[in-house]
Amino acid sequence: MSEVLAAVREAGVDDLTAFALLAALRDRKAVEDQAAADQLDLAARWADLHPPESIHLAAAFTTPGSEHEEPIAGDGCPLVAEFCVAELGAVLGISTTAAKKLIGHALELRHRLPRLWSQVHAGAVPAWRARSVAEATIHAVPSLTRDAASWVDDQVTAVAGKVGVAQLDRLVAEAIKRFQLAQPDRAADPDDGYLYVDPRHVTVLDQDVHFAGTVHVEADLDLADGIDLDHALSRDAATQKALGSTETLDVRRAKALGNLARTQTALDLFHARGATTTTSTDDRKDDLPVAREVVLHAHFDADLVEETTVFGPTGRMENRQKLLLLEQLQSWCSDSRTKVTVKPVIDLNHNLSAPGYEIPDRIREQVILRDRTCVFPHCTRPARACDIDHISPYDHDAEAEGRPQPGPTRSDNLACLCRSHHRLKTFTSWHYAMVEPGVFEWTSPHGHQFRRDRSGTTPINHIEPPPPARP
Repeated sequence: MSEVLAAVREAGVDDLTAFALLAALRDRKAVEDQAAADQLDLAARWADLHPPESIHLAAAFTTPGSEHEEPIAGDGCPLVAEFCVAELGAVLGISTTAAKKLIGHALELRHRLPRLWSQVHAGAVPAWRARSVAEATIHAVPSLTRDAASWVDDQVTAVAGKVGVAQLDRLVAEAIKRFQLAQPDRAADPDDGYLYVDPRHVTVLDQDVHFAGTVHVEADLDLADGIDLDHALSRDAATQKALGSTETLDVRRAKALGNLARTQTALDLFHARGATTTTSTDDRKDDLPVAREVVLHAHFDADLVEETTVFGPTGRMENRQKLLLLEQLQSWCSDSRTKVTVKPVIDLNHNLSAPGYEIPDRIREQVILRDRTCVFPHCTRPARACDIDHISPYDHDAEAEGRPQPGPTRSDNLACLCRSHHRLKTFTSWHYAMVEPGVFEWTSPHGHQFRRDRSGTTPINHIEPPPPARP
């Protein structure tokens, strides 16, 4: 391998034959696979260096919408200190969550899937494929025991890890059945199972927004509710057509559902608060209550051209960080019953301050708009879901003791941190400073430094290991 790589370095790419190019690609792939296997091994060793002081201080995954936590690796794997994960992720250029997955996969493979672990380090199975197996055995529902995980390990290694997602799901399901891990599912009873299942739901799939600005909605309703909804949509669609709409029936029904969401019925289009048929159209519109009160935070660049503000054609919707067209925003606001609130422009570079520890709304809003996300390296949690942290801690006793306040409530001493990284900064030796508005420099416990700004995270320096101690 080394001879081929040396030949590639000496010769230009254009000078290589087709055979040599393929050989070079093959060798580079082997190097990549070996590096990924080594990374798993080193991640597991990093975990070995950082056992938690108690189970309450162990790294875990939080389940959205609940206080339940899932371990980063399965039963039988050692626990890992919560705060050691962030530094590993920062050095690798990945998020803390991704670093948890890397460590969890490494421990799962080493302790519960040892045969697959051996195949990875022998070069027989690529690390990414082994990690997909580890992900499945870690988060199986119900959880796999060590014996059940070992059985999956036997099956997978017999085919050198070459199983697809569907096959892997079947293996995990078989392990759950074989080791009797599942509780009896009363809903599966062919006669009375329906008594234990309530399929009703309404799901708005707003994570997948169509380029036309639409989202998919799916629901299961009671029969009576479904019939009533169908009648309401049909009546509203017919009303729109009677008022002159030339749109298709599907579009009018979709708009009718939006009217229902805004607590409006089809009758409101004709008679609002007792309006008669002789009332003019404009009067009816003015008499209707405000219907749309959706809170959107839209950010557009603007220029002043001959005393006229001109907005750019594209901007950013803070809600879920979506690209937004000015034309879309104008269409959303074109309904006369849409309530539009334009907030004053906030100078993100102006240094606002307040007495005391509490952060006023105007300063909180400025910090959120400036930072956009949690400012920890590689974290992307939206700023509105974050805590506002005093970078230099506020001293509650400073004023009483006649000392200057070391951590004032001021724009240049405040930053957005998600709860996890806020705790990390508070309870560990991680520290950071704001070098200019919205630009932060972080230093890890082992001296690694990172610069975080709106464009992302970049390492500042490369830390050399300390020299070995003299005997």
